[in-house]
Amino acid sequence: MNIDNARSREPISSMMAALLLAALASLCLLPLTALAHPPDHDHIHHDQVDSGTEHGSMADVSQKLSDPTATIWALFTEFDLNFNNGNATGGNDDVGSLMNFQPILPVPLYGEGKDQWKMIVRPAVPIQFAAPRPDGAENTNYDSGIADILFPLLVVPPLSESHPNLIFGVGPTFVIPTASKVQLGRRQWQAGAAGVVGWKTKDYTVGIFPQYFWGVGGRGDQGSSIENASSMNLLYFAYWNLPNAWQIGVNPVITYDHKASRGNKWNLPLGIGFTKTTKVGNQPVKFQFGVEYSVVSQDDYGKRALIKLNIIPVIGGLIQNPIFGGG
Repeated sequence: MNIDNARSREPISSMMAALLLAALASLCLLPLTALAHPPDHDHIHHDQVDSGTEHGSMADVSQKLSDPTATIWALFTEFDLNFNNGNATGGNDDVGSLMNFQPILPVPLYGEGKDQWKMIVRPAVPIQFAAPRPDGAENTNYDSGIADILFPLLVVPPLSESHPNLIFGVGPTFVIPTASKVQLGRRQWQAGAAGVVGWKTKDYTVGIFPQYFWGVGGRGDQGSSIENASSMNLLYFAYWNLPNAWQIGVNPVITYDHKASRGNKWNLPLGIGFTKTTKVGNQPVKFQFGVEYSVVSQDDYGKRALIKLNIIPVIGGLIQNPIFGGG
């Protein structure tokens, strides 16, 4: 048996097992979230029609989960298989995997109904099951652990009567240096600006969600040899609504690193995905499966393709009344 081939299959088999266990764990948590906070029908928002859930039909839930500014609490969980290569691996693919846990927490700030101000809290916690890292000799090591946490805070103002279909929010965003290994993060606090703008109708939802970060403070045990961060990620999304709470759409993330060398700054993926929103017990859950391919990627080493599964259970809102009144 070829030792190198066995070694290359080991991280793939272990990460597939980790993906399966994490997906099963997420599904097992759904009944607990329903018990912890059952729907409160006394606090149904003005745009919610009671047709089986406090957020309306499954089609309504599906469309609201496609809008980053919607007033719906959910536990966004994504499982990725990513295929990476470049000059550092001689063009051979390395397969990595991670789970990105991102609770979506809309907090009412002031007012009610169409006049309400709100803040969308969307912390993203990446958990690497097997992060490939070439060692410069066409061999690959695999790291696991928690990576840096992204923490955008989007303030969403009331929409005018003349633009009821507009999607808009803006606010600060942060990167918290929580990486458990130096290979999984920059070891530097980062701060910047985030915004979302888009448009929605009964047939589709489209928009962009950019975030730009600058490094602030020291760089931990990486020392001053590592430059201050200056980078961007940009989510672009488009969903078309189909019958029976199905959707077809895209939601890739473009990345840019201003401090990277020429040929290694951009990663531009294209993709397609299918979603279905249904009930697991009494809990609305959105399932999404998608594939992506990067038409522009890093020359030295970067993501070339991606397969992802999203499991997004809806939970009851934990904060019902506006923090600053006005309701």
